[in-house]
This record gives sequence, structure tokens and C-alpha cells, in this order.
Amino acid sequence: MPAVLDIVALRSIVAVADCGGFHRAAGSLALSQSAVSQHVRRLEKAVGRPLVQRDGRTSRFTPEGEALIGEARRILAAHDEALRRLSVGDSRESIVLGTTEHAADELLPCVMNALRELFPGSAVRFRLDRSSRLNDAIDRGTLDLAMYIGDAGDAGAVSAGALPLTWYAAPGWRRPPPDRPIPLVVIDSPCTIRKRALQTLADSGMQATVVGEAAYLAGVLNAARAGLGVALVAGLATPEGLERCADLPPVAPERLHLRVRPQADPRLLDAAVRALDPVLTRERK
Repeated sequence: MPAVLDIVALRSIVAVADCGGFHRAAGSLALSQSAVSQHVRRLEKAVGRPLVQRDGRTSRFTPEGEALIGEARRILAAHDEALRRLSVGDSRESIVLGTTEHAADELLPCVMNALRELFPGSAVRFRLDRSSRLNDAIDRGTLDLAMYIGDAGDAGAVSAGALPLTWYAAPGWRRPPPDRPIPLVVIDSPCTIRKRALQTLADSGMQATVVGEAAYLAGVLNAARAGLGVALVAGLATPEGLERCADLPPVAPERLHLRVRPQADPRLLDAAVRALDPVLTRERK
């Protein structure tokens, strides 16, 4: 019998990537940490290769783990969209919220809670993806609301505030001498934050070189934790296992945009703006 990639296990490993660790992933999924670990081991058995390896007191994904996370996101998006179309497993109307990974652990819960409160008869679901794909999904009508950074992409997008951009690296990382380039780990192109990182260093007269790329933020953070380079990250909290780099030039915040699908209930946008305002205002103080 061929190997099978279990949907529940795929959801667990994506949560580990998005939440930055097994403990926080378990909390977000309402599972025990041992259950999440078992799910990852089940996937390792299916693919026949290790997906996560210990790095001191933290864990990081192997190259095979990074590759599987990208595949898992596509599988879960197709799976969840099929359920939405077929209305399988939940007779309630669904509201699907899409967001980029940046600051999702700080922003996503408050928006989902606001939507659940406003629409108590609806099932509120979420999808994490790249900005361009979120906008495509809004155009197709498979997402109801999208939160993303970068180019607004559409005249109907509304600015909800801004996310700070901060340089992070592994503890003990030191900036190289002036005659050597700054090693960067980045999300692969096209990526607004990648562009901002390279442009900021260039404007400050600093050489930079991209030493590693990843399809998603989790891969960038793991590479930075491993000491491979410095990462520019949009978010409100310091990622686990990383420290701020105070000796690199500051970067202006990046705008956070909201967009709803055509003919969507206008209360979706209003509720999201109100839910985000206290979080983003607190960051500005």
C-alpha cells in the first residue's frame, strides 16, 4: 500500500511552522504537545526521511521538512476549499479569512474572534498563504477576507495600519567586517520584505548577499536560528530563538492591507479593522 499523507498530521506540521514550535502549535490546535509530535513522526514515516531535527533547546526543519510544509499548505488549501464547496462536515455557512504569515500569531486570533462574535451562526476558518495568492483567491471568491502586506494590489484594499520591520539573527550573531557582505536569509521572490531588506542595506552603503531562500517565513526563521544569516521580519514580537540586531539600519514599517471579496458582507471589513486597531495602536505607543 502506498504511503499516505494524513490531513490531520499535515495540519499539525504547518502549525509547528506557523507558531514557531511544538508547544505553541499544540495550543493553537487544542492538542497535547505529544499528539503534535506523533503527527510529525507519522509524516516522517510516510516520507521515509526526518522532517525536524533538534538544535540545542529548539527544533528546526530539515530541507525535506521545509519542502513538505510547502506541499502541505497546497494540500490543505485544496482540501479545505473542497469542504467549503461541498459543505461537508459542517452545515453552517463558512467565512474564510486569508492572511500572510507575518504577525499571524498576533493578528489572526483577534480577527477570527471578532468574526465569530459578529457571525455566531458561521464557521470561521483561516488560510495562510502568499499575498499574491490571497488576492487571487479574493478575485475568485474562495476567500471572504484577506490580510496581507506589500503592494495593495487592488483599489478596494483598505490600510489597517502598519507592522514594524525588524532585523533578527541567532544569539551571538555578529555583523561581518565592512569589507564583507551582510548574509541575508529571505523569502523567495517576489517578496516585499526581501526587496526592503536589500534596498535598505544598499541605501546605507552596506554590501549584502542572499545566502538562503525559503518559500515561507518558517524556513527563513529556521535558517536565521541556525546562524546562517540575518532576517528582516514583519511582526510585533521577537521570534523564538532569535535576537534583534541593533547594529543594522532601521527599516520603516510595512503597511497592512485588508480586502474583501466582491459582494461580501461589509461588516467583515469593519469588524477586522476594529479588531486590529487596538493591537496595532499598542505597537505604535
